[in-house]
Amino acid sequence: MKTTAMPAYIDGLPNLCGQEEMIAAAMSQAGPYYRPESPVDFEKASSAFAIALHMHQPLIPAGGDDLQTAAIISNLQDMFNHPDVGDNHNASVFRQCYQRMGEYIPQLVAEGKQPRGMLDYSGCLLDGLLQMGADDVIESLRTITCDPAYRGCVEWLATPWGHAVAPSTPVQDYRLHVRAWQHFFAALFGTEALARVRGFSPSEMALPNHPDVCYEFVKTLKDCGFRWVLVQEHTIERAGDGGPIEQPHVPHRLVARNSQGQALSITVIVKTQGSDTKLVGQMQPYYEARGLGRVDLAGKSIPPLVTQIADGENGGVMMNEFPPKYLEVMNEASGSGTPPVNVTEYLEYLDGLGVSENDFPATQPIMQQRIWDRFDDGAGPEALAQTIAAIQKEDDRFHVDGGSWTADISWVRGYDHVLGPMQKASALFAEKMLAANVPTTDARYRKALYHLFTTQTSCFRYWGEGTWTDYGRELCRRTMEILNGSA
Repeated sequence: MKTTAMPAYIDGLPNLCGQEEMIAAAMSQAGPYYRPESPVDFEKASSAFAIALHMHQPLIPAGGDDLQTAAIISNLQDMFNHPDVGDNHNASVFRQCYQRMGEYIPQLVAEGKQPRGMLDYSGCLLDGLLQMGADDVIESLRTITCDPAYRGCVEWLATPWGHAVAPSTPVQDYRLHVRAWQHFFAALFGTEALARVRGFSPSEMALPNHPDVCYEFVKTLKDCGFRWVLVQEHTIERAGDGGPIEQPHVPHRLVARNSQGQALSITVIVKTQGSDTKLVGQMQPYYEARGLGRVDLAGKSIPPLVTQIADGENGGVMMNEFPPKYLEVMNEASGSGTPPVNVTEYLEYLDGLGVSENDFPATQPIMQQRIWDRFDDGAGPEALAQTIAAIQKEDDRFHVDGGSWTADISWVRGYDHVLGPMQKASALFAEKMLAANVPTTDARYRKALYHLFTTQTSCFRYWGEGTWTDYGRELCRRTMEILNGSA
């Protein structure tokens, strides 16, 4: 496939929309994408492991002293601007973390090793890096993404452009985030590189468990061309009886049913355990995988896959312990009976065996079995709402707020002070842009979309009260002004 050039910026804003047909054409390219170039001998492997690095910095109105007029800049730039505040002294380390895989991969390949790593960078982080002149970071990433010598070592995972969480982001906006990430990634690395992006990493590992929201989430991923999605172990349950999954180290199938009786499914790869960055920082997946042996799936003997994801820059373990440990493990594991792999490469190996998604154990989002046990299939959204309300009345622990990397955080409850303005901005965008059929190539559309995305970053909710929620509300105010034609 020949790559197609796209501008990274249009009228001073990141390229988020307007080339939908070009993006769809890239994602329509048939695979396999990794297996033909892969030297991994899966038939001799007892087990395998995969790691993903999640990278994110929000965009905030902090480029000046007056909140209402401050330029929108990367939080990383703000850290550099105020090195004496909090842990902002880590800004230069963070910046290096965003670049360093572009150094490790070529080094290991030159040594004859077979390194692997999956990368999950939010679109607003990539935009922020370019805004602050970190072109060397992007160039380093471009080398390992596009150069045939290295591209098989790296698998990018798509994610919402503005780090929006699926359970509480309006479904039409979430779809726009996903398509925007595809636009911006293609603009930076080319449509050929985009065609190889087949996995999806939801922000905060947040999986919707409301049936209608989850159905739209899966529909978005499938419509956008993705094959699989990474999920946290405790956010899913067995389809049919609601029990815990039994083989977390084999691919599963997520079945999404809605209130209208429609159903879709997508392959899920299960991240086990909690959110501790030590799991990746100390390369625990490798050591866990070494204790496993081949398993039977659909009558075929396959190596189980241990998969973990962690923030790629946060905390002393990832900053300091990960680099030498990653290099050590990649040296030791390359060509061994427990090789490092990337997920799409692994799934393409299963394709070669004749093992397909229909052979994977079926799962559904947590708590859905309690709904299906008393809901008449296809009864509609009103009946679904009544069913949910009845269960909640019986058990205050039941919820449809979704599941995330940590079981004690809801991305819906307790955030009215931020969600209210966000929902108003979203509703106005739907009215002024979507319902009015404003073309996605229109400058007004792009400007409003960019500002809407900045309001929906999870950080404005995660930190609760204070400066961060002030940032979120201010961005909502600006979005409303733009949509009302006064800015």
